Amino acid sequence: MVAHIETIAFQGVEARPVDVQVHIAGGVVGFAVVGLGDKAVAESRERVRAALQAIGLGLPAKRITVNLAPADLPKEGSHYDLPIALGLLVVMGVLPPQELERFVVIGELSLDGTINPVAGALPAAIAANARGKGLICPHECGPEAAWAGMGADNPGGVLAPRSIIALVNHFRGTQVLSEPEPMKAVETGVMPDLRDIKGQESAKRALEVAAAGGHNMLMVGPPGSGKSMLAARLPGILPPLSPHEMLETSMVASLAGELLKTGIGRRRPFRAPHHSASMPALIGGGLRVKPGEASLAHRGVLFLDELPEFPRQVLDSLRQPLETGEAVVARANAHVTFPARFQLVAAMNPCRCGHAGDAARACPRVPRCVGDYQAKLSGPMLDRIDIHIEVPPVAHADLALPPPAEGSAEVGLRVAAARDIQQARFAELVGPGSMLLNSHVEGELLDRIAAPDDAGRRLLGEAAERMGLTARGYHRVLRVARTLADLEGKDGVLRLHIAEALAYRETVAGKLGAAA
Repeated sequence: MVAHIETIAFQGVEARPVDVQVHIAGGVVGFAVVGLGDKAVAESRERVRAALQAIGLGLPAKRITVNLAPADLPKEGSHYDLPIALGLLVVMGVLPPQELERFVVIGELSLDGTINPVAGALPAAIAANARGKGLICPHECGPEAAWAGMGADNPGGVLAPRSIIALVNHFRGTQVLSEPEPMKAVETGVMPDLRDIKGQESAKRALEVAAAGGHNMLMVGPPGSGKSMLAARLPGILPPLSPHEMLETSMVASLAGELLKTGIGRRRPFRAPHHSASMPALIGGGLRVKPGEASLAHRGVLFLDELPEFPRQVLDSLRQPLETGEAVVARANAHVTFPARFQLVAAMNPCRCGHAGDAARACPRVPRCVGDYQAKLSGPMLDRIDIHIEVPPVAHADLALPPPAEGSAEVGLRVAAARDIQQARFAELVGPGSMLLNSHVEGELLDRIAAPDDAGRRLLGEAAERMGLTARGYHRVLRVARTLADLEGKDGVLRLHIAEALAYRETVAGKLGAAA
């Protein structure tokens, strides 16, 4: 007899079906797990053996073979423990096979028979529901899986036992496992408010524009000028996640094993990795492929402080996700894709000492140190950043002023209104549910929505020649100009919108280059 238990293998956010086939036959005593599994899968033999012994069941002195099909699909992780154990219980006659045919199973076993939480319960539940099956998962993962919502015609639902003996008793009719309550969306903590920032009106304006259109932004200024404070307040002026966006971001967090810690919420992600982060930490990968910071910031903000201190190779690895909205981890035997539609916000000092613009405090190497410091950033990387602004030191007179009257709530209303305009426009041109922003548009669609008036076209042409804009830079100016028009509620892009968008394009790059 061969027992079949269905589980899943993760490839990015996609959950691929895996058939766990368990066979017991005579011959040399042994326990083999085949099917291209990693070290964690190979070690499942000892965990399963000890867990079954803990509930009073010993493995027969026969040859046990477990095949994870399809055999050419890489299997990673410890969530294969529970399906292997249930397959053994079926083939040993402890559990009826027809009961388990209705479920997809994931879970890691402890040596005492308890079931430990695993990553990926949310995408596993969605995949199981798509195939008309229920999900058996660890108790701690139950609320996460239940949040996906099983269909009314799904015969299985979600079972989240604490131990393997509880699951055995449930199927034998001596104990009833109730379905877990879905995880509730909660908002905890107080978001930083723009009222905390005194002065820096130009930087606040640029932050509003970046939020309205989802544009990438680079802030350059001396230490203590408020760059990090501005970046931390960007999520507070962004609109909350839509239900579909919540599902996308929660699936990525579930795969990373962070959803159990952070919970489900409507706030947009804000990730701020340290400048010592490696390429797998930023893009994704590792021994067991997991999403990186770029994917964990999906539909939110990725903040890179001290931008030139990041290794250049690590920064350049962001170039593809910035263009495509996806992070691709290439392996010899597989390509794994994670969603990575994030908004990049970066901050840097003008030079290593940070005081290139202050003759009294600058180091003796100015202006040479400015060029050396800027040279750590590649031109193609800078070209993908829409808004470049200078953040000057805050005047002492500004610090003595009372808090400004306008805070994140007021700015957030204008940002939400501009985004509503974009959603209505793209729903008409592309289709409902497109979730496009001005920063995502390209090609013919960009020409249709961001064509400037005659005066603006002449200004853009002259500026493109003078500034040496690339084709990418030219189009990014148009995207920012379209956002500026949306903030004002204008149907067309005017010359003043082009002029402001060009100012954001040349402020930092031009002055740093001139200083060098």
